[in-house]
Amino acid sequence: MGIEDILMHDESLFQNINAFDPDYVPPNYNFRDTQMEAMAMSIRPAMRRGQPSNAVVLGSPATGKTTAMRKVFELVEKNTEKVVCVYINCQIHTTKFGIFSQIHKKIFGHAPPETGVPFSRIYDQIMKKLQKDSKTLIVALDDINYLFQSNNANKVVYDLLRAYEEYPGVKTSIFAILSDLEFKYAFDKNVSTVFIPQEIIFPLYTYPEIEAILRDRVNAGFFPGVLSDDILEQISMYTLENGDLRVGINLLRSCGNIAEADASREITQEHFEKAIESLVSINIIETLNNLSDNERTLLKLVADYEGVYTTGELFDLFKEETGNGKSSFNRTLDKLEFVRLVDTKFTGKGVKGNSREIILRFNPDDYEL
Repeated sequence: MGIEDILMHDESLFQNINAFDPDYVPPNYNFRDTQMEAMAMSIRPAMRRGQPSNAVVLGSPATGKTTAMRKVFELVEKNTEKVVCVYINCQIHTTKFGIFSQIHKKIFGHAPPETGVPFSRIYDQIMKKLQKDSKTLIVALDDINYLFQSNNANKVVYDLLRAYEEYPGVKTSIFAILSDLEFKYAFDKNVSTVFIPQEIIFPLYTYPEIEAILRDRVNAGFFPGVLSDDILEQISMYTLENGDLRVGINLLRSCGNIAEADASREITQEHFEKAIESLVSINIIETLNNLSDNERTLLKLVADYEGVYTTGELFDLFKEETGNGKSSFNRTLDKLEFVRLVDTKFTGKGVKGNSREIILRFNPDDYEL
């Protein structure tokens, strides 16, 4: 089939291709009631002019943290005008000015000028407006770990939570959302005295939950009969093994595109296998692009070695290359395992039998490190 045929082929398998977008919010959002109730309980006092609680929202990527937060914010704003909810993606907004610009935009309907206005004036405008209107500010900092990387986390959290000292009556709270399962980032002492959060945990989805969520996407995105139960089960199992719901959603879209280009009225086993092949390499490239310098250094050390490293040998090289100590090494190695670039296997040797072998999960010759 030539490219003209693909472009001219006006029959689509998709009734709504947006159902496979990462930011698509399904009308029926299931399996996260407990977490959403905990979020709502933290915010509830603010609806009666009380002090809302702070929270840390923890869970692996694609466990529904962002969607749940957005849904709760939507409900709060529908039920009261006394609470201003601001969702901020810290991958995009990494500076103090960037964060408070987003808050300003939500409160005043427009962002402040990027130059010529000192930060203190923008901060003053925000807090005085909250004070005047008797409104509580709740800020969700999604992927807050990016603020730690840019050394802005302490400043942002301090300025938000200490506002009441300078602006009596102003109430603020923070939802810190992150995918690191252990909240390892330490705030300064003056911040940790005001940021005392409750933890809201988002566990990995189970197989029946994954299948139900993907089935909802199939029903919303494809026409009836396009995807068989058998292939949906294979996609659900692959998603479970990879521990990331986005993998399954991307696979569905990819299967549809490949079947459509093939002028097929349904997705076949062959289309599914082709989709898997293309997805694996895209995922690895994306993960590699998002690594920090330390993570990339450690990964290169593993990739350049012909045998299998133990943690002891690898740590010595890592320290030599970066000058970093054992805790930094362990954190970096845990991250590489968490994003599924390496596997580690306990050998029963070393101190307390804690030595691990490090095995690369992909062929380094296929990718640029």
